[in-house]
Amino acid sequence: MKQRLLLATLLLRPNEVVSTKELASVLWGDDQPASAAANLRTYVRGLRKSLGGGAPWEGIAAAAGGYLLRVGTGERDLDLFDAAAARGRDALAASDMERAEAELSAAVGLWRGDPLSDLPLRPALTRRVAQLEERRLLAEEDYAEALLALGVPADVVRRLRVLLDRHPLRQRAWGQLMVGLYRIGDVAGALDAFRQARRVLAEETGLDPAPELAELYDDMLHHRLGPVPAPAPGPLIQRPEQLPRAVPGFVGRSAELAGLDALLDSGEQGPTIVAVSAVSGMAGIGKTALVLHWAHRVADRFPDGRLYVNLRGYDEAGVVSPPDALSGFLEALGVPHARIPSGLEARTGLYRSLLASRRMLVVLDNARDSAHVRSLLPGAGGCTVVVTSRDRLDGLIAAESAAPLTLGVLTADESAILLANRLGAGRIASEPAAVADIVEATGRLPLALSIVAARVATHPTFSLGAIAAELQSAEARLDALDDGDVRRVFSWSYLALGQDAARLFALLGLHPGPDLTPAAAAALAGVPTGTVTPLLRELTRLHLLAEHAPGRYAFHDLLRAYAAELAESPERAGERAAALGRLYDHYLHAAYPAALLLQPQWPRIEPVPPLPVPARRTVTDHHGALAWFTAEHRVLVRVVQQAAENGFEAYAWQIAWALNTFLAPRGMWQDQLASQRIALTAAEKIDDVVGQAAANRLLARAMTRLGDLDAAEYRLKCALELHARLGDHTGQAQTLHNYCELCYMDGRPDEALAHGREALRLYRLVGNHPGEARTLNAIGWLLASTGDYARAIESCTEALAKQRLSDDRNGQAATLDSLGFAYDRLGDRRRAADCYEQAIQLFRDSVDRYHEAETLIRLGDTREAMGDRAAAIAAWRQAVRIYEDVGDPAAEEARRRLERR
Repeated sequence: MKQRLLLATLLLRPNEVVSTKELASVLWGDDQPASAAANLRTYVRGLRKSLGGGAPWEGIAAAAGGYLLRVGTGERDLDLFDAAAARGRDALAASDMERAEAELSAAVGLWRGDPLSDLPLRPALTRRVAQLEERRLLAEEDYAEALLALGVPADVVRRLRVLLDRHPLRQRAWGQLMVGLYRIGDVAGALDAFRQARRVLAEETGLDPAPELAELYDDMLHHRLGPVPAPAPGPLIQRPEQLPRAVPGFVGRSAELAGLDALLDSGEQGPTIVAVSAVSGMAGIGKTALVLHWAHRVADRFPDGRLYVNLRGYDEAGVVSPPDALSGFLEALGVPHARIPSGLEARTGLYRSLLASRRMLVVLDNARDSAHVRSLLPGAGGCTVVVTSRDRLDGLIAAESAAPLTLGVLTADESAILLANRLGAGRIASEPAAVADIVEATGRLPLALSIVAARVATHPTFSLGAIAAELQSAEARLDALDDGDVRRVFSWSYLALGQDAARLFALLGLHPGPDLTPAAAAALAGVPTGTVTPLLRELTRLHLLAEHAPGRYAFHDLLRAYAAELAESPERAGERAAALGRLYDHYLHAAYPAALLLQPQWPRIEPVPPLPVPARRTVTDHHGALAWFTAEHRVLVRVVQQAAENGFEAYAWQIAWALNTFLAPRGMWQDQLASQRIALTAAEKIDDVVGQAAANRLLARAMTRLGDLDAAEYRLKCALELHARLGDHTGQAQTLHNYCELCYMDGRPDEALAHGREALRLYRLVGNHPGEARTLNAIGWLLASTGDYARAIESCTEALAKQRLSDDRNGQAATLDSLGFAYDRLGDRRRAADCYEQAIQLFRDSVDRYHEAETLIRLGDTREAMGDRAAAIAAWRQAVRIYEDVGDPAAEEARRRLERR
C-alpha cells in the first residue's frame, strides 16, 4: 500500500522533484514514525525493483531533498486524456461537431472509475485527485454538448443522470440534461430536472440556479425552444383497462382505503401534479388485494384508463424490468411495437409524453425497490400512481414525495369476517372457540387465513377444531399452511437479502421473543451493534422484521417460525449453540448489573463469567436499570425458559435471580413463580447448590404471596438446608427473614419472631448491616401486630437509622410503613399518616408498586379514622388501580373499602 501511494504521488508530479517531507506526509500524515526517512528509502528501493522487473528501474531517481519520476510524452493516460480533451474543445470552438465527438469520446473513455479510489488519501493527495475529477467532469459536459449538437439526446440523458447523481451541483450538466429530456419528448421530465436542480442547490449551497438555467426553464415552460419531438404516429387506445380482477370478499382496511382516497384529492391539485402512494408490508399481508379493491372502486375517477403491471420484484419467475414494463404500457397506449424505442430513457420519455395530458391510474404492483419503478412514474399530468412492495420504498418517499402506507395484519374481528366470507357465517358461528384459535395461530395474516379457509372448504367434513389443532404447534404451523406455499412466498423475501442480513434473519429465529434490541441481535450474530444496525434496517425495509417501537424489533409469528426453521437447519448446527450462548450471556450480563442497581442491599450471586465480546453497554443508574427491566422483562421470562430447555441451566437460574429484583417489588408473583420453578429445575439438573438454594427461597416468596403457604414452607425449609450445607449464613438469614412473613400470614407470630431473631443473629454474625436493619423492621412489625407497640417502635426506629446511613431507600419505606402501623394502633394517627406518606413516596420513587399499594390501604384506613373520608377514598382508589394493574386479588378487598358508607 505504501509503495502504491508513493508511486501515485510521483506520477501526479512527473519530471518534478517531490521532497521527502511531502512524500512522508502522504505516506504517514501527522503520525510519522521516527524511522520515516529510512522507511521511505526502503519503499523507493522496493518500488524501483518492482517496476524494473527485479533490477533497479532508472525512471525513479534521488534528487536534492527528494525523488523524481521521469515520464516521457504520452506515457501517462492522464496526458492522453488532456490532449484528446483539448483537441475536442478546439473542434467544438470550430463547430466541427463530429471531430469534437470523436476526440471527447476518446478522452472520457480513458477513465475507469475514480482515480486512486482504493488508496487512503491524505489532504495533499486529495486536492490533486479533486483537480483531476474536475477535468473529467468538464470533458463529460463538453462531450454532452457535442452529442446534443449531433442529435443524440438519449445518450446525453443516460450519461448525465449518472453524473448528476454523484455531482449534483453541476449547473451546466443540469442544463444539458434538461435539453436532452426536452429533445426526446419528455418535457415534464425536463421541467422536473430543473426543480430537482433548484432544490439541490438550495439545500447544499443556499443559492438559486444560475440565470442561464432559469432562462432555459422559462423557455421550456413557454415552449420557446421549438416544437417538442412528437411520438411515432399511430392510433392511441383512449382507455387501457389493465386492472386484474379484484379479490372477492375483501375485508376491513377502512383507514388504508381512506388514505388512498386522500391521494385522489392531492392528484386534483393541478395539471402537473402526479400523486404517488407507496404501499408496503410483509409477504401475504394483502397489499395487492387492497390496491385492486380500491382501484376498481374509484375507476370512474380516471377517464383516460388504468394501467397495471406485476413487476414480480420478489417472484421466482423473474423480475419484470423497467424497459419491459414500459413496452407493455406503450403498447396499451397504442404505440405499435415496431415504433417503441429501444432504450430505457427514450421509452420513458415517450411514456411520459403520452401521459402528460391524461388523467390515468397506474398500478405498479410488487416492485422490488424504489429504483425498480422510478422510470415508470409519469412526469406530469393528473395521473395517480400506486406502488406496492415488500420494500419500504424509502427512496420513493424521500425523492418523489410518495405518500407511505404500511399495511399491518387484520384485526381479530376482520379475520373472523374474512373466514365467514369464505366459509359462511353459520360455519363460523358454530365453533367460535376454534375460529379464535385459527385467527391467533395465523397471526391474522390474510394469506394464512385464506389458506386455512381453502383447506376447510375442500374438507367440509373436517371440524374447525381439527383444523385449529393442526395449527397449534409453532413447529408444525408452516407445514399446515404449506398447501398455500407460505414458505415459498416468505423465501422470495429472504432470498432478496444480502448474505449478512440473511444470516442474521435466520439467527433471529433463535430468539424467544416477543421482541429484541439491536444489542440482542448483535449478540446472536457475534458482531458489534454498529455492524448489525444496517442489517436490521435491511430486514425492516423488506418487512421481514418490524420496528414496533424505537430500537425494538419484532417478528410476525409466521415469519418467526420460518426464521426458526432456517436456524434449525443442519447447515447451521455449528453456529446455533454458539449463538444461543452469546444471547444468554448478553441477557445475563445486562440483567445482573441492573439488578444490583435496583436492589443494592440484596446479597449477591456469582454470575457465569462474561464471554469476550465487544464493549458492553450496561446501565449505570437506578432509573436506567428500571427502564431496562421494564422494556425487557417479558423477554427475560422467555429467555429463562428457553435457556433451560437448550442446556444453558446456569444462565437460566441466574437470569431468573436477576429478574426477581424487578418482579417482586411490583407484585408480579405469577411471573416470579413460573421463572423460579424453571430456575430450580435447571439448578437441580446441573447440581448447582447455590442456584437451588436461591431458587427455593425465591419460589417460596412467590408461593407465600399467592397464598400457597404449605408449599412455600416446604421450599423455605429446603432453602435453609441448602444454605446450611453451603455454610452461607447470609442466605440462611435471608431465608429466615422470608420465613417470618410466612409464619405471620399463617397466624404463628411467636414462631415468626423466633425466625426473625435468628435471622438477626446471623446477619450480625456476618456484619450484613442492610440485612440486619431489614430484619429489625420485620421484628418491629411482628411486635406491633401482637400489640407490643413500644418495643415495635424501638426496633423500627433502630432499623430506620441504620437504613438512612446505608441509603437503603426501599428498606426505609418498609420501616416507615411499620412505624405508621404502630403509631396508628397507639392512636397517634397524625404521626402514623406522616410515616405512611413518607413510605408511599419512597416506594413510588423505587417503583415498588406492590408495597406502595399495601401502604396506601393503611393510609386510607388511618385517614378514615381521622374523619377525612375523602382522603381515605383517594388513597384506596390509588391502591385499587395498582392491584388491578398487577393482577393481585387484594384489589377486591380494597374495593370493598370504597363501597363502605
